Amino acid sequence: PLSPYPSPWRRGDGLDGFVTLMATVYIDNLSYQADAGANLLQVCLSLGFDIPYFCWHPALGAVGACRQCAIKQFKDEHDTKGRLYMACMTPVTDGMRISIENDEVKAFHAGVIEWLMTNHPHDCPVCDEGGECHLQDMTVLSGHTYRRFRFSKRTFRNQDLGPFINHEMNRCITCYRCVRFYNDYAGGTDFAAMASKNHVYFGRHEDGVLENEFSGNLVEICPTGVFTDKTLKEHYTRKWDLQCAPSVCQHCGVGCNTLPGERYGSLRRIYNRYHGEVNGYFLCDRGRYGYGFVNSDMRVRQPQRRQDGEAHALAVPDALQNAAALLQGRRLMGIASPRASLEANALLRRLVGPDAFYAGVAMEEWRCLQAIRRALAQSPARTPSLREVEAADAILILGEDVTQTAARLALALRQAVRQDSFVQAAALKIPTWKDGAVRSAVPETRAPLYIASPFSTKLDDVAQRTFRAGPEEIARLGFAVAHTVDENAPAVSDLAEDDVALAGEIAHRLAAAQRPLIVSGTGCADPALIEAAANVAAALCRRGRPAALSYTMPECNSLGLALLEPRALEEALSDAAQAPVDTLIILENDLYQRASRSQIDALVAGARQILLLDHLHTPTADHADLTLPAATFAEGDGTLISHEGRAQRYFRVFVPDEDTIRPSWRWLADLATSGEHAAPAYSLDQVLAWLARQFPALAPVAGAAPGATFRASGQRIPRQPARYSGRTAMNADRSVHEPKPPTDDDSPLAFSMEGYSGEPPPALITHAWAPRWNSVQAYNKFQQEVGGPLRGGDPGVRLLEPAPLDRFTYFQALPPPGPRNGRWRVVPRHHLFGSDEQSLYTPAIAARAPAPYLAIAPDDAAALGVADGDPVDLIMDGVLQRLPAALLPGLAAGVVAVPRLPGVDIVDSRYGELSRGKP
Repeated sequence: PLSPYPSPWRRGDGLDGFVTLMATVYIDNLSYQADAGANLLQVCLSLGFDIPYFCWHPALGAVGACRQCAIKQFKDEHDTKGRLYMACMTPVTDGMRISIENDEVKAFHAGVIEWLMTNHPHDCPVCDEGGECHLQDMTVLSGHTYRRFRFSKRTFRNQDLGPFINHEMNRCITCYRCVRFYNDYAGGTDFAAMASKNHVYFGRHEDGVLENEFSGNLVEICPTGVFTDKTLKEHYTRKWDLQCAPSVCQHCGVGCNTLPGERYGSLRRIYNRYHGEVNGYFLCDRGRYGYGFVNSDMRVRQPQRRQDGEAHALAVPDALQNAAALLQGRRLMGIASPRASLEANALLRRLVGPDAFYAGVAMEEWRCLQAIRRALAQSPARTPSLREVEAADAILILGEDVTQTAARLALALRQAVRQDSFVQAAALKIPTWKDGAVRSAVPETRAPLYIASPFSTKLDDVAQRTFRAGPEEIARLGFAVAHTVDENAPAVSDLAEDDVALAGEIAHRLAAAQRPLIVSGTGCADPALIEAAANVAAALCRRGRPAALSYTMPECNSLGLALLEPRALEEALSDAAQAPVDTLIILENDLYQRASRSQIDALVAGARQILLLDHLHTPTADHADLTLPAATFAEGDGTLISHEGRAQRYFRVFVPDEDTIRPSWRWLADLATSGEHAAPAYSLDQVLAWLARQFPALAPVAGAAPGATFRASGQRIPRQPARYSGRTAMNADRSVHEPKPPTDDDSPLAFSMEGYSGEPPPALITHAWAPRWNSVQAYNKFQQEVGGPLRGGDPGVRLLEPAPLDRFTYFQALPPPGPRNGRWRVVPRHHLFGSDEQSLYTPAIAARAPAPYLAIAPDDAAALGVADGDPVDLIMDGVLQRLPAALLPGLAAGVVAVPRLPGVDIVDSRYGELSRGKP
């Protein structure tokens, strides 16, 4: 079919191998329509044919390494002999005739499998990949069911690759997928193919942690069991015994789609859930492995009332009665959360009133979120999906270390820099899906990527130019770029000559691009960067370029919280200081991660009673008088709004053993009944209908997924696969009778293997499985075209679209140059492993998190007489922090970076005094 992407930001422009000319292809004497020039293997798979393959992957393109996907091509209808070709290396031409069912083709398939399997161990029963192995699928598909190899097999030594990946090299069939993804696609440098011939070894030069932030994708990229999930190995369960439900990643604002799997009441793993517009086939390692907080010993599982310093468990009716008593006729204050669902935050706002509804977000970060909300409301630039980001052909990043704050976006940006090579390859008549040929023909050609940041980033290796400075200087550079593109934008009069030249170069390359992209975000905690990025994007739009504008956000519902317009946390601190608060309600938040310890201590001390709803026992929970156990994403339903403005639904994976754990929105809905403590029959659909009435701009959120009354052929969608086993024995230690499956009034999913057996709507896909396809490659069967959108449309609804051009007014407040005068510019530094509160409850993630430190440039450290590891005193607004110095090459002069890590106080100040601490 024709590519379904009509805009300049979509596929269909010819740069990625998808063209608009149609061709007629004859497959086993039946005619089909396909895109001329497209990859023949991809076309055949899209048409529903089952051709075995290994080295090819929809996201990686073709290199023709495994020789498995052979077809026979004939010259014309009179040719009866034909010739074997590899489908993955063959472009579609009009009138071509091929055969997939030819006897010689089938024999060739079986023969290639037999060659590849000569050294593969026959260990499917003990292999972690068993039951969802692409090699198993292709072996059965090709008909190779008997082994003739009777010689000694090669034996490799496996490596310790860190806490995420288990290594078993003896299973390798040398398809090269792993090294192509890790090095070519994800930009890794510590992994390689070594040796030659029948002894190729895929690994590191020595044992050690795989350093790339996307290493976990090797688990799904590998078609065999060479790379498997080490965290799953600790509580292993076969795929067919996992109860799953569609979900959304909880660890940043990108909104990647995930597929969590549960067994015996514990979450066992997270797999990628394909979404054509967002994460595609890949997740970052924090999103894949950060699920441990669901199973943590620090979970809050019972309502607790604290009296005389001791916590006492309560039943649900008693907990509701105690909570309702705290709300009657009192001065309330509600602290919302960027990691709680949209429904929970909205119901908290309803409970306390708009004037007492505050954002539980660090104050500088909240100012950035407010600036983003204002910018997106009036910007003529499109907020792009990740698929659209990959199509950008000129990029400017202002003040953001994207790999650490929105890792999946960084992976998309790494693909975007290849746009120039695609243009040159097309000029050389090389299809862009011929990945090896493109990389060989134009190896150093990259689209312009400019990165302005206070310190080096993981994307610097593909950047055309980098600019190191403090946030003010970066914002001023951005304002200068906007003025160079459009002289109506505010000018910057006192830039250094080199900076003026750089601004001119960036402006020229952006204005010459077809799809320019501006990226900024909350990383530097400076709203001026947000406004500068908006100005650049708007200037390009006024220049006639369809610019895109992407802002990173730190948590899964940061934008959703901002759209509810809460008041700032600093106002809560001020209001509480002026008059005592009778009841402080804190929603899924550790406030000690949002402001300095002294400020939060004052806030909780000024509240007569504290009501906390959370699923983790955080330092804030130590001050709560009443704690209600909130469900995690795996135990409840809700809606999140991503940085793209895409509202997406996540569904409950399992019902916890404790009937006291409930979604926060349900606790709050019960409390909103004005003293009626019996739980009313609130459903998620009813809450969404109320939300649409209260916030018309959020009305489309209800369409993010089918409602609870949806049925496919009169049936629910099963969470359990058809081969789910042991159901009658799982509770045998408690009862010999099989219990009735739990009911679910909030979704059309069933806690059962019974239900609709056909293809569900995209938002309700619970398993990647299709007949003959048990591996994750089964997603090919759910797509309109392989690698394209899901049939029925990708899940979620977009809430943000570009505003009319005349609505935008340039931001005028240029920041002054940062003063030095003995003071240091303090910027936050985020870490993919460590800066997210929830993922740190996963031992594998905690093992990768750094210890607290203070980063300083080597030259600045030498001037202070500070060596690496020496104690350094940083004073900000009278708050003293003593941290070990970490010399950071590439850090801008006069700037110190304070990591966002537990144990490091958050102080709302941009400048501080620095001195060598006493040992």
